[in-house]
Amino acid sequence: MTAPDVAPTVSEAASRASWRESMAVYLQPRVLIVMMLGFSSGLPLALSGSTLQIWMKESGIDLHDIGLFVLVGTPYTLKFLWAPLVDALHIPLLTRRFGRRRGWLVFSQLLLIAAILLLASTDPVKAPWFVALGAVLVAATSATQDIVVDAFRVESLPESEQAAGMAGYVAAYRIGMLVSTAGALFLVSAFEGTGQVRASAWAWGYISMAAMVLIGTVTALAATEPEQSVRAELATRAKGGFARVMNAAVGAFSEFLSRKDALAALAFIVLFKFTDAFSGTMTAPFVIDLGFTRNDYAAIVKGVGLAATLIGGFAGGFVARRYPLAASLWVGGILQAVANLSFSWLALVGVNQWALALAITAENFTSAIGTVIFVAYLSAMCRNPLHTATQYALLTALAAVGRTYLSASAGFVAEATGWPLFFAICVAAAIPSLILLAWLQRRGHFAALRA
Repeated sequence: MTAPDVAPTVSEAASRASWRESMAVYLQPRVLIVMMLGFSSGLPLALSGSTLQIWMKESGIDLHDIGLFVLVGTPYTLKFLWAPLVDALHIPLLTRRFGRRRGWLVFSQLLLIAAILLLASTDPVKAPWFVALGAVLVAATSATQDIVVDAFRVESLPESEQAAGMAGYVAAYRIGMLVSTAGALFLVSAFEGTGQVRASAWAWGYISMAAMVLIGTVTALAATEPEQSVRAELATRAKGGFARVMNAAVGAFSEFLSRKDALAALAFIVLFKFTDAFSGTMTAPFVIDLGFTRNDYAAIVKGVGLAATLIGGFAGGFVARRYPLAASLWVGGILQAVANLSFSWLALVGVNQWALALAITAENFTSAIGTVIFVAYLSAMCRNPLHTATQYALLTALAAVGRTYLSASAGFVAEATGWPLFFAICVAAAIPSLILLAWLQRRGHFAALRA
């Protein structure tokens, strides 16, 4: 009697090795650096947004004034305007000491800390416009940090680590947002519990958030300057500051537009996440209109949704690392579109917490996969270190067109069709991007990015 054959097959051994390699990439020092910088980028977003709105509401500010504070987030959409300065100009002392990208990282983070401390010193009741100024400065310095972090990530990670770096970045970004929302609110409550008056508790809460930015600063100091940035710096050292700024601004446009099928690629960038944006605009009204409570929304949409997003981000990194870019985009594009049908199903089921959790999990998980793969594609488009920051800021601004403007009609469509049909239409909204994907793939667009 022979012993049973328990030796793994070649395919099983290869599969285990592949999984080990896919997981090991997240422990690479470069990926860990990018992950920590993701936390630093996600931290300040709510400090000039939702957390600030709660502070103002508790201070007795009118709702219409609070609503206007949405405008302080404008720097995030206009950051491409000063991205050429980040690409081209040197920061006295810091650039010479730390390098082109790390010098700007440290500089933007020091400015961000100063802006948060300024906001912490304001009083929404006595000087609301001073609060607005502080919030704009926080948003502007935060957007500047984002410009540098994006360029640093693209230039420091090899192509094989881009998707993993982005997955880690997205996960850490969400955690940073959680710290500056729920974490900040818990801190304010804790300070009030020690006997601090409300205004003082809010000030100390923001001071604590300013201290958290130092995590990014320590990360920047521990990192090494990307080799691509070093070479770009040497190549432009003899040029004046104005010439470098103009080269970055003009070069970002001309280099992209000189590529084959550039306009089709631009249209693809606008449309790829449109299916997500169109449905996402109506998710909150849909959940409430269906009959779920605010607590259901907070616990399931935000809680379960966050977990699904984090897991989906790492799944997207695995897909992008394992398959070619075009194939990965097919996976992400189809999954994020089809997941909208889970909301059509939920609309038919009605108020059921388990059904809501399942629908939210499906949507957030697939959306995160699509996001990571899409950002890997954008990163592959920005390979010239002379204007990485400018070009990436331009492409992300273009990608926001679908989210911000094309999705504005979602409410009208939902009202005219009803919820089940609306989310089916959201699936159909992905078709133009998939047609462009097929056309670009046939034209060799994605193969050229690897050349």
